[in-house]
Amino acid sequence: MLTSSFPRKKYLHHQTPIEKMVRLTKHLAGPEIYIKRDDMTGGLTEGGNKVRKLEFIVADALKMKADTLITAGAVQSNHCRATLAAAITEGLKCRLLLEERVPGSYNPAATGNNLLYNLLGAENTRIVPGGTDLMKEMELEKAALAATDKAGYIIPVGASNALGSLGYVSCAEEILEQSTAQEIEFDYLICPSGSGGTHSGLVAGFFISGAGPKVFGINVSRKEEAQKELIKTLVEKILDLLQHKKPFVDQTINCFDAYVGPGYSLPTDQMKEAVKLVASIEGILLDPVYSGKAMAGLIDLIRQNYFRPDEKILFLHTGGVPALYAYAGIFQ
Repeated sequence: MLTSSFPRKKYLHHQTPIEKMVRLTKHLAGPEIYIKRDDMTGGLTEGGNKVRKLEFIVADALKMKADTLITAGAVQSNHCRATLAAAITEGLKCRLLLEERVPGSYNPAATGNNLLYNLLGAENTRIVPGGTDLMKEMELEKAALAATDKAGYIIPVGASNALGSLGYVSCAEEILEQSTAQEIEFDYLICPSGSGGTHSGLVAGFFISGAGPKVFGINVSRKEEAQKELIKTLVEKILDLLQHKKPFVDQTINCFDAYVGPGYSLPTDQMKEAVKLVASIEGILLDPVYSGKAMAGLIDLIRQNYFRPDEKILFLHTGGVPALYAYAGIFQ
C-alpha cells in the first residue's frame, strides 16, 4: 500500500461497500450509478469520510505525545464531532472552535452534531464569527494549553492536510481493488469537494496508481477556480509527502461550482430534491451540506446528458447524516 510506512490508527475495520443504485439509475434513465458507502465507515460516531483522515492524523498526535486535540469547523461540523469522538477513544481531551459562517446560525439547543458535541463532552467549545482566522485561534488555544504544561495538537478544518488526505489515497486503492473484484470499470467518481482532503486524496491516489476513474468534485463552498487551486496545492503536498516524483498534471482536477447555492451549508431546492429522491427510492440518507449537494450536482449533470448511457458513475457518500436532523424543518 502507498501509505503503509505511516503510523495509522484503525478506526475503519472493513472496506466500505460499493452498491449499484438500481432504482436511481432507472429513474434518471442515464448512466449506471453506483455508490461508495463511506457513510458506513462505522467508527467515531459514524464519522463518514473523517474516519479515514483521522486514522493518520490521530496516530501522529499520539506519536507527538499530545494530550489534547484542537480543531475547528462550522457549527454543525461532522469533522469536529468525529475528532471529539477520536479524542475520547484515545483518552485525550478535545477543544473545538465552531465558526458561525452564517450569522445567527448557532443554536446551543440545536440537534444534529451540536447535540453530539454535548453528549460526547468537549473540554472547551468556543463559538467564533464567520471569517475568523481559525488557524490563528487554534494556535492561541495550543499556547494556552502549553502555559499549563499541556500538549495540544492542531488538526486543520476537515482534517484536510497532506497527512489526513492519505486516508483517501488509501481509499483510492480500495476502490481499485473492489473494481477489479466486482469486474466494474468506473468512468467517473463524483464526490463533495469542501476543505479538499477527500477530493485531493482520491486524485493523488488514482494518479500514483495510473488507473481509476476521472474524479469530479461538486463544490460545497468555493468558486471553481479557487477550489481547483486548493485541490492542486493539496495534491502536490500529498505527492511530496509520499515522495512521488512524477510531475502532477493539474488538468485532472475537475470542480463544479453551480450547486453551492447561496453559500456553504445553506439549503437549495436541488439539494432538497436529491435528498428526498435518494431516500424515497434507494433508502439511503444523504446529508444536506455535502453529499446532498453533490448528489444534486450528479442528478443535474445526468439530466443535461453530460454522461453517455453506457458509462458507469461511482458516487462517494461522505457520511455526515447526523447533520440531517438539524435541518428537519426544510424537509417537512
